[in-house]
Amino acid sequence: MRLRVEKMAPSLKPPQPKTTVVPTRPTPAAPTGTAAMPRPSRPRPGSRPIAAAPRPSAPAGGVRAVPARPAMRPNTPAVGYRPQFRPPPRPPGGRKRRPPRPSAPYTPAPPPPITRTISLAEGMTVKNLADKLELRAKDVLKKMIERRMMMNINTTLDTETATMVAREFGADVEMRSYEEEVVEVESTATQEGDLVPRAPVVTVMGHVDHGKTTLLDAIRKSRVAEREAGGITQHIGAYSVETKNKRIVFLDTPGHEAFTLMRARGAQVTDIVILVVAADDGVMPQTKEAIEHAKAGGVPLIVAINKIDKANANTERVKTELSDLGLTAEDWGGTTVTVEVSAKKKENLDLLLEMVLLVTELAELKANPKRSASGTVLESKIDRGRGPVATVLIKDGTLRPGDNFIAGSIVGKVRALIDDRGNKQKEAGPSSPIEVLGLTGLPQPGDTFQAVDDAAKARQISVIRKNQEKAKTLGARGGRLTLESLQQQLAEGGTKELPIIVKADVQGSAEVLADALSKLGDDRVKVRLLSSGAGAINEGDVVFAAASNAVIVGFNVRPDRNALAMAEREAIDIRLHRVIYDVTEEIKKAMAGLLDPTIKEVQVGTAEVREIFKVPKFGAAAGCLVMAGKINRASDTQARLLRDNVVVHEGRLGSLRRFKDDVNEVKNGLECGLAFERYADLKVGDVVEIFTVEKVAAVV
Repeated sequence: MRLRVEKMAPSLKPPQPKTTVVPTRPTPAAPTGTAAMPRPSRPRPGSRPIAAAPRPSAPAGGVRAVPARPAMRPNTPAVGYRPQFRPPPRPPGGRKRRPPRPSAPYTPAPPPPITRTISLAEGMTVKNLADKLELRAKDVLKKMIERRMMMNINTTLDTETATMVAREFGADVEMRSYEEEVVEVESTATQEGDLVPRAPVVTVMGHVDHGKTTLLDAIRKSRVAEREAGGITQHIGAYSVETKNKRIVFLDTPGHEAFTLMRARGAQVTDIVILVVAADDGVMPQTKEAIEHAKAGGVPLIVAINKIDKANANTERVKTELSDLGLTAEDWGGTTVTVEVSAKKKENLDLLLEMVLLVTELAELKANPKRSASGTVLESKIDRGRGPVATVLIKDGTLRPGDNFIAGSIVGKVRALIDDRGNKQKEAGPSSPIEVLGLTGLPQPGDTFQAVDDAAKARQISVIRKNQEKAKTLGARGGRLTLESLQQQLAEGGTKELPIIVKADVQGSAEVLADALSKLGDDRVKVRLLSSGAGAINEGDVVFAAASNAVIVGFNVRPDRNALAMAEREAIDIRLHRVIYDVTEEIKKAMAGLLDPTIKEVQVGTAEVREIFKVPKFGAAAGCLVMAGKINRASDTQARLLRDNVVVHEGRLGSLRRFKDDVNEVKNGLECGLAFERYADLKVGDVVEIFTVEKVAAVV
């Protein structure tokens, strides 16, 4: 069989690849049916569909046409391939950064003018500030975000931040304490009918040993003065006295000069000051200071001239001295109430109390017993078995067991109330001196005492105040060492320090003692107070003293057994006292012991050289005439050779003779011969001085 190939008409389809004829074995005829149909070819993924070309029929004789593969060009992409964009390679040297665009400087808009004043309490939040400004909280937060301060409505603000934000809204800020805010809120809710008369608070002041405590004992019919160490008062005592069906509260303050802080504190919480002046002693320095405290507090003053029973009492001299200070007695035409009393013989005490009641009636003292209690901390101490105890004078309101309170940085809950005679009380009304149990720590004397309803808010205020006290303490210790401070320390290299740890029975005494000791010293030696507190001396104090090489001073306290054993083991010096005079005197002596003794030169005698002799042992000897004092060669004496009032040599005498005899001493007006040890350059006209060196103890 022969095949005939005819040319086909040109079509628009792409040309088909050429085929080559390959001989193959003859294949049997395909069976009929579906199996005889050709299998459709699967297109390659991503390729375009291509129309199928007519398959040429295989020639007879076993020859089949096989398509020839087209010749592929190098790097020719496959059908349907989409090349990806590749950036050109970076030049060496890294990526070049574009310079930042110059931005216009931020100029904040000037704040609006101040049109109002708002009052804020410590511990305020952003929400409180917004309420005071009568704004939405989000407006205040927006201002803070503009200032780059990220806060929420419950964030506590400090004074500086609150003032700055309020200024942005045209308001000025007046800061108040948390207690003042509570009092302000309760004062607005007080009705006129709630106010009732309260007892006056009377502070007894005067010079030491003028009879203040004895006068109070005579009024209270007690014997407090006999129990005071050294016969002087060293604490603030608060007492309540009933007279003519009326109550009077007395505060007894120390008269010693070191207790200025206590007297100033007593003048701040009182309604009347009784100034006690001894008729035999007159006006003294602490008397003048008490008058200044009373005038500064703006309280009326009653003068009690005490000790009129003494033979040398002179009340007219006392009145004259008081008039020189601006206190003219009523019987002299002045306005100062003056009462002559004798505390020892209890004379005119009723007249004194009557004058107190008369003055208080003119003042019309009132308080609201229905409100929360507020007052002042007079004293605080640690009592074994009862814990921290504070003596509080309630000025307004009523305090009951179970009330939450805040005093300075200390919070607590009242567990018990003890009066001045040791009896438990169910409540303490206005003008009541009371001992409060249930504190978490020791408040400072003079801190404001305030009963609160919101215990959580009180704890928050306590944390803020403790952080402020901590920052203040760290700031007082000084910062890091700088070149300037190093230069100052080198300049003060001669200054010596006496480190001291003070422990007292009550916080007020510890404060006073620390203040008195810190004032001791001068530019040569000074006291460095490491810590002060109330309570017994414990192991922690001894460890602290051992680490800092300090001396522990105990005032009316004793170390416990473990602390005493550790102090003996560590050789820590513990000084215990009951009178403040003894403490200051002993510390002065200790400070004087730190100083190097002063070298003092004492001249013994002088002699003038009249003749020079050659001697084999010393080389030269001088014939002298004693001009003053005496010449001796004792072991503690030294000799000095002067030539034209210039020191030529200083040493010791090797030989002293009177004629041919060795002597130890030659008196004034006599002649002698002398020679120096290892020195022979002597000339006629020189002067020989004999002197001794003494070490004089330094005085602070």
